Amino acid sequence: MRALEDDLFPSTPGKVKIERAGGTMNRQLHRCFASTSTMFLWALFLVAMTASYLSFQSFVDTSSKYFAASWGGLHWERQIRASAAPRRPPGSAAGAGMSVLVTGASGFVGAHCSLALRKRGDGVVGIDNFNAYYDPSLKKARKALLTSHGVFVVEGDINDGRLLAKLFDVVPFTHVLHLAAQAGVRYAMENPASYVHSNVAGLVTLLEACKNADPQPAIVWASSSSVYGLNDKVPFSESHRTDQPASLYAATKKAGEEITHSYNHIYGLSITGLRFFTVYGPWGRPDMAYFSFTRNILQGKPITVYRGKNHVDLARDFTYIDDIVKGCLGSLDTAGRSTGTGGKKRGPAPYRIFNLGNTSPVTVPTLVAILEKHLRVKARKHVVEMPGNGDVPFTHANISLARQQLGYKPATNLDAGLKKFVKWYLSYYGYTRGSKNL
Repeated sequence: MRALEDDLFPSTPGKVKIERAGGTMNRQLHRCFASTSTMFLWALFLVAMTASYLSFQSFVDTSSKYFAASWGGLHWERQIRASAAPRRPPGSAAGAGMSVLVTGASGFVGAHCSLALRKRGDGVVGIDNFNAYYDPSLKKARKALLTSHGVFVVEGDINDGRLLAKLFDVVPFTHVLHLAAQAGVRYAMENPASYVHSNVAGLVTLLEACKNADPQPAIVWASSSSVYGLNDKVPFSESHRTDQPASLYAATKKAGEEITHSYNHIYGLSITGLRFFTVYGPWGRPDMAYFSFTRNILQGKPITVYRGKNHVDLARDFTYIDDIVKGCLGSLDTAGRSTGTGGKKRGPAPYRIFNLGNTSPVTVPTLVAILEKHLRVKARKHVVEMPGNGDVPFTHANISLARQQLGYKPATNLDAGLKKFVKWYLSYYGYTRGSKNL
């Protein structure tokens, strides 16, 4: 009994009171609750620390994206303003000049149009995302050419609404030439999302920026002859039906025409859509047939020539780049003003659609024969029936409306145009006849 009582006392007297009956139970309960409270406090602490970390990480991510952005800052803004400033002499017969935002400026048509605008004294700012649909080095080379002529190209995406808003905040653009798009009929079968991203979502993002701009710019944009789809009436006229697209690419361009019409109707944006017919020429796109044919012929590789049903040769209304540029600039010059302010329509604004073609369709075998002549190399042809990949058997433009309202008159036939292309190709790629190192 004595030993048991001694166990209730510490080795140092006076540090603890003797508990009455039930004291042990109370002490255990107290320890239990103290432990639970401690765990609860620790849990709250961990939750708070986790929330703080996530918040900080989000800040870091956002900040890093901001600071890593390829645009912004006082120097960047000065470059934008300098590039956008018209350089026509005062009292010029052509007027004071435009300030034009060109999307897809380092693309084939975009680069040519940007140079033409700058050379005649208009202010030009370009934007391009330099995607890898085809070799970005060719786009970078076009950008370098533009830079040498005083055209500043922003590296950015038209889906970046914040960037577009900043551009319109820095410069009150009078016009937008919207040429950025995911091109190519067959690639849509591999990557359909890229067409929706660029040709639909990107277009809407751009139109939103134009709608909210003050002043609102007039917009000229690239639709496509592909919208005629399965239409079999020739030549294709703007009044023909375009509700039977043969490819996803064509469908996104048709959607673009409907979307731009709604923005014109609701917000008073001046809109001009241009249906391009198979554009070719120097600085062209490597995915186009004439370009890949040239490369393969020089390398001694076979080329694939498609034929339609019943062994009918495919035909295209090939249009030389200089003629397309004239149509684009004529559309900008005659666009008419947008009528909205602060995103609200004040009155009706122009809405137009034009075909820009050459009016002289040429078969693919004829195209190959012309290339053989200018390259002085015989092609190895592999003729196959056209697969069901969205291509159409022929295109043929009726350009009477563009001729009447834009003064559009194509002046370069396929033989002359391909001769200029071949000269550029041999010069750009440094080809020496007999070499296969292309």
